Amino acid sequence: MARPTHVVMRVGQQGRLVLPADVRRRLGIDVGDEVVAEVEGERLVIESRDAVLRRMQRRWREADGSESPVDDLIAERREEARREQAELP
Repeated sequence: MARPTHVVMRVGQQGRLVLPADVRRRLGIDVGDEVVAEVEGERLVIESRDAVLRRMQRRWREADGSESPVDDLIAERREEARREQAELP
């Protein structure tokens, strides 16, 4: 039997939501972890920070085909330094 994809939660005191243990396990969210909440239209999307980071890294790679924006930046800076050294008397 497939796990349900929707969970009904009640908004408690001070607007708090409690994520059920099964949902936390499925998403890899532990007690004390930070999550990111985003409003998309009339929906509330909650993701772990790690999931957001992985998604952003994937988008970066797909956008420019590079593996690491940091490596790209370092390579650019090294090339600039070589050009500057070549221009010195």
